[in-house]
Amino acid sequence: MVGQRFIQLLDGHPWFEVTSIAASSNSAGKTYEESVQGRWKLDTPIPEHVKSIIVQDAAQVEQVAADVDFVFCAVDMKKNEIQALEEAYAKTGTPVISNNSAHRWTADVPMVIPEINPGHIDVIAAQRKRLGTSTGFIAVKPNCSIQSYVPALHALLDYKPTNVVASTYQAISGAGKNFTDWPEMLDNVIPYIGGEEEKSEQEPLRIWGSVVDGEIVKAASPIITTQCIRVPVADGHLATVFASFENKPPKDEILDRWLKFKGRPQELELPSAPKQFITYFEEENRPQTKLDRDIERGMGVSVGRLREDSIYDYKFVGLSHNTLRGAAGGAVLIAELLKADGYIVAK
Repeated sequence: MVGQRFIQLLDGHPWFEVTSIAASSNSAGKTYEESVQGRWKLDTPIPEHVKSIIVQDAAQVEQVAADVDFVFCAVDMKKNEIQALEEAYAKTGTPVISNNSAHRWTADVPMVIPEINPGHIDVIAAQRKRLGTSTGFIAVKPNCSIQSYVPALHALLDYKPTNVVASTYQAISGAGKNFTDWPEMLDNVIPYIGGEEEKSEQEPLRIWGSVVDGEIVKAASPIITTQCIRVPVADGHLATVFASFENKPPKDEILDRWLKFKGRPQELELPSAPKQFITYFEEENRPQTKLDRDIERGMGVSVGRLREDSIYDYKFVGLSHNTLRGAAGGAVLIAELLKADGYIVAK
């Protein structure tokens, strides 16, 4: 599904053009249209110009890399296989922008939310040295669930959040499914998503970490605990968040910070960047997943219901589109940032 989102988002992109598609050997040799026959999951049709592209074998690294300036990677393989595949592409001098989790904790691989930690791309110099390449590298995007609450907390970081509780209510597209594939999810909630809680608790600390001697060292705080729940929603991850701060901010200051928060993508006016990164809803019943997940073309984050709490300082609700901001769209935005900063160039 994420691969299909890449195809959709790159259709008509002002900077990037799909010239090659690679997959497992099972799909190699088919046209892209043939390879996804009966498995196209999006509500927009397959773009005409990619239908006839012949799918290559992703394992033929040199052959695939010769046709492209950089690679988006979203594959279903074992962690060690993904790590080896992505490094093989990087060693050909080809940048890899990964949607996979395999390299998220590799010390010299930046894991980036472009509005929040663009400075982490500085670690690429050390990674290139390790891989023995002057132009190739790997950059990854973080877990989709953290996009729903990390931006809102990041805007308040100088108030020093100390403890955070987040429960995420996650769409079935996060598992690569729709309701046709997964009818068991209708009228159902599953209170477990494998590996998701650990990612949701630890990845924000890496996002908020520092580059030290060619490695990213994760932040020590805040302490985050999460529960991640699968709900019968097509797209959109919603989070309920409780947070305490070393220096408790006034409510009006929080709202002002959210309204005014901008990052480098907004300053650079990158093609996929939302103009308003964080949108706050005053209505008591917003944000709603179905109504608000597509805000700013699915690249914005929605927040609502900010109020003081009897145990923590504040509580609020956050929402992000998991396959746009949280997956393919987030990766495209990373690629745009890397191009703007000179890390991705035409070969």
